[in-house]
Amino acid sequence: MEHTYQYAWIIPFLPLPIPMLLGVGLLLFPTATKNLRRMWSFTSVLLLSIVMTFSVNLSIPQINSSSVYQYVWSWTINNDFSLEFGYLIDPLTSIMSILITTVGIMVLIYSDNYMSHDQGYLRFFAYMSFFNASMLGLVTSSNLIQIYIFWELVGMCSYLLIGFWFTRPIAANACQKAFVTNRVGDFGLLLGILGLYWITGSFEFRDLFEIFNNLIYNNNGTNFLFVSLCVLFLFVGAYSYTMVAAGIFLVARLFPLFIVIPYIMNLISLIGIITILLGATLALAQKDIKRSLAYSTMSQLGYTMLALGMGSYRAALFHLITHAYSKALLFLGSGSIIHSMEAIVGYSPR
Repeated sequence: MEHTYQYAWIIPFLPLPIPMLLGVGLLLFPTATKNLRRMWSFTSVLLLSIVMTFSVNLSIPQINSSSVYQYVWSWTINNDFSLEFGYLIDPLTSIMSILITTVGIMVLIYSDNYMSHDQGYLRFFAYMSFFNASMLGLVTSSNLIQIYIFWELVGMCSYLLIGFWFTRPIAANACQKAFVTNRVGDFGLLLGILGLYWITGSFEFRDLFEIFNNLIYNNNGTNFLFVSLCVLFLFVGAYSYTMVAAGIFLVARLFPLFIVIPYIMNLISLIGIITILLGATLALAQKDIKRSLAYSTMSQLGYTMLALGMGSYRAALFHLITHAYSKALLFLGSGSIIHSMEAIVGYSPR
């Protein structure tokens, strides 16, 4: 099985050729690329299916033994500083990889017919494939530098997908709000990463968790307020992405940092409760079916955040998985309803 793990680096790169080739094709050969658009959708689903199969294969030993595999390439800049890039395969990575690929396949297959008459058909498949690649890169990251790089790519893809119909004022305003919110969270995440590196001297998760726990438990002259502030900044970055699973994943990945500071855990629980109530209340007041489902998603992810804040790591991931599949099907079902009503309300209702 270790031989299989050695090729796990390919997971985030397999969906990547689709947006790259589509971008080049639409620029240089727009007519030919558009004429072969069904081929692009089939290739997108095929590549993501290969990643799903590979992810399931990697998850089997995780179920049996909860083993952890990490492979790192070191890039030495000077004698005092070096960057390490690699991938980490553990139970959390396996769960998230299967979740991302299976939901992504469902969305791509459904969108092939749902958007068949849309002028942005190829653009949507390019965005979705890039989003899937970014999410897979995020969950396989082995250090905070990679986390931040793929975090920014996920944010960019979210911005592009939210504003997909950018000619509609509602969509344009929504993507601008998401962009501003995410930039605030990204700045907090960056401050947290830099602060933790200043404290521990490492970006790698294994070293980071070990050094951080030793500093907290041994109280080696470290300013507890500063440490708590750095961890709080990490949570601010994660919470700005609560509407997608990326925020929950980041809190789960950095859970060993949060759990040793009770004040941060209490804050996570409080934010989770507020998110539950706020999202559910706003969902009840919506007239648009997809907006109602979006706020409902926000509320349900608040439950996951609450579970993490209470220390119920497994319960949080269980709810994340069950909710992700059920809500994905609800979103696709709502799209089917909207599609069937086009004869009455038109293709793009204002």
